Amino acid sequence: MNKPYDLEERLIHFAVELINVVEVLPNSKAGNHIANQQASS
Repeated sequence: MNKPYDLEERLIHFAVELINVVEVLPNSKAGNHIANQQASS
């Protein structure tokens, strides 16, 4: 049988991955804008 659908675990994993993406964005006007948008969503 498949593992039950665990929304909380997937959401936490998504948030961690989003932080990792924001950390590698360039320190430019566009990069900062995207980082701020992602961090506030």
